[in-house]
Amino acid sequence: MFIQTENTPNPATVKFLPGRVLTESGPVDCPTIEIAAARSPLAERLFQLDGVAGVLIGRDAIAVTKVESASWDVLKLQVMGLLVEHLSLGHRVLVEASMEQTDDGDDSVGGRIKALIESRVRPVVARDGGDIVFERFDDGVVYLRMKGACAGCPSATLTLKNGVEAMLKAYVPEVVAVRQVS
Repeated sequence: MFIQTENTPNPATVKFLPGRVLTESGPVDCPTIEIAAARSPLAERLFQLDGVAGVLIGRDAIAVTKVESASWDVLKLQVMGLLVEHLSLGHRVLVEASMEQTDDGDDSVGGRIKALIESRVRPVVARDGGDIVFERFDDGVVYLRMKGACAGCPSATLTLKNGVEAMLKAYVPEVVAVRQVS
């Protein structure tokens, strides 16, 4: 098995591409080892490597975020070795309960926003090893949570304002602003 890597706009996050589908559902975010233990045996194992701060498992990629003090020179090789072993042996990537379901058919303002985020925004940010999740719509403001490579990325604010906010305003006239929640 050959694992490719790609840098992301966030220097603390690298995307690992194993060349196979990992999940057919939406991305699974594991920002802590406790959450990883409940959602993904693979993410739980990655957290056991010294220097891993977060894991996001997407359709065909794993975005790994490191702590500031860790070096990608060492950590990248450790992650690739663990991925090759885990996937080659056929171990589970996700726990079934972590498969997130989307609410289809909701034509409320929030439902329309969610549908746009799912169809137009999430696939784009997933290419950079991140994820963006609709939290709520309140008084004209859309609140979104950035995950994976997008969380803490220097470009996240620009992406939200110039990309997501402009697109949502064009399709959903009730939207006046987009804000990131942490």
